[in-house]
Amino acid sequence: MRFRLEQRFSAAIDDVEGAFVDPALLVELATLPELGRPELVEHVDTGHSVSQQVRYTFTGQLSPAVTSVVDPKRLTWVEHSELDRGTHRSVFRIAPDHYPDRLSCSGTVVLESVDGGTRRTIEGDLRVRFPLVGSKVERAIVSGLRDHASAEARVVQAWLDRR
Repeated sequence: MRFRLEQRFSAAIDDVEGAFVDPALLVELATLPELGRPELVEHVDTGHSVSQQVRYTFTGQLSPAVTSVVDPKRLTWVEHSELDRGTHRSVFRIAPDHYPDRLSCSGTVVLESVDGGTRRTIEGDLRVRFPLVGSKVERAIVSGLRDHASAEARVVQAWLDRR
């Protein structure tokens, strides 16, 4: 399932970019529901690029249809991302700790200067391979991603406003 998410920030593009690769922001993002406490696994900043790996744990509620095929305690994954500071573009890949044959997700994040602020666009492809319920699970995950992106934008904007 293809998806597209958009976030808007009143800050300049370099400030928004810096926020999303600042390990200190993860502490703020830990206040969001459903993702537990993000854990920084690796962070390499060469100046021109930033490679980051962050582990997440899903802690939200799941429907019985989903829990019939997935153990909620095993919904952990690492997001691998690589930012090119020159183009303000990142590529990402989700690597599930469990069920790697059942879920895949990858995409891009693009930052653009718009109307004195910054637009952050996330586009990706999510695939859930479970007979009969795969497309239902995909829709539920993308819905959750939309909700998370909205909440994340509020937390990030507040973080930027304090700086």
